Amino acid sequence: MAEVKLENCLALGEDAGRGNLLGIQACLHASDFFNEPAYHRALRGYLMEARSRGWLNPRTIAVYPEYTGTWLALAGEEGTLRKAKTLRQAMQALILVHPVSFAWQLVKSREKGKIEASLFRLKAPLMAGIYSRTFSSLAKEFGVTIVAGSILLPEPQIQGNLVFMSRQNAPLQNVSAVFRPDGSAYPTLVRKCFPIQDELPFTAPGNVEDLPAFETPAGRLGVLICADSWFPAAYERMRTLKVNLLAVPSYISHAGAWNALWAGYSGWSEPTDVNRADIQRLEEGQAWHKYALAGRLASSQAQAGVNVFLQGDLWDMASDGYSLVIRGRELAEIPPQSGGIVNLWL
Repeated sequence: MAEVKLENCLALGEDAGRGNLLGIQACLHASDFFNEPAYHRALRGYLMEARSRGWLNPRTIAVYPEYTGTWLALAGEEGTLRKAKTLRQAMQALILVHPVSFAWQLVKSREKGKIEASLFRLKAPLMAGIYSRTFSSLAKEFGVTIVAGSILLPEPQIQGNLVFMSRQNAPLQNVSAVFRPDGSAYPTLVRKCFPIQDELPFTAPGNVEDLPAFETPAGRLGVLICADSWFPAAYERMRTLKVNLLAVPSYISHAGAWNALWAGYSGWSEPTDVNRADIQRLEEGQAWHKYALAGRLASSQAQAGVNVFLQGDLWDMASDGYSLVIRGRELAEIPPQSGGIVNLWL
């Protein structure tokens, strides 16, 4: 098993037998996505560390970050991508290796971001299979509930324990699957409702009214994928569903973004409760604390929440974001740029 080096591990509260929210700040690199064994090893290491600390039990909910599955688009392409220095070069290399399949997908694409959409569709069946098998296996091995980050696929559904596409040319959606402790998948996927500006050219939004809740051993769970956690409508939906717990898998793709000035809502108008004077005045991290999970959890009437960010780099793409757990006025967070675990005892 590849070694997972965890510089940041933090627990809030004490084990009272009610379970825990386990935020996994996965730090991943291109090589972790090249094949299924490497992917499995990279993700398994965090649960191994949590188990060694006594942080796993049948009521544990482990939450992986947004896009943990999306970069499985690199699977099977190690030789092709070995010389790539930037993400653009990697995309060009993939096109050159799959010219006919890519051209076929490009012709059928209806998105503005045709190149990105075509590449993801090209690899979608392989991505879905690795993602499903890996998280199902991990949930069963460790006996925990897993919120499996997110993955970008063409209008996926759950069939048995696997995520599959009924139509490979369907609109792409950013979705999260949730797996039970026995490895089975809950029958409903979470679909991101508010893709950001960089995603909108090739990602179709879901509907807030369709956001599900999951009955878990630790309580009734809601999941909001990244930017969805900034919108009051999402918390109103969670309140209607009477969730006790909230999980927010996230990803920020720019190094240093957390301390940069906040640019406002990306791709969408600001909700009416947002102070527009905060734009270009607050730092990004301050805005996350005010307008995302930390600032809005109470409005959902959920008791506790966790927000985790993907770390690592893919060529010239970096990452940022402080992963946190929150319960009432109690909050604990771990810094970015490395792997880590932040745990909240319920």
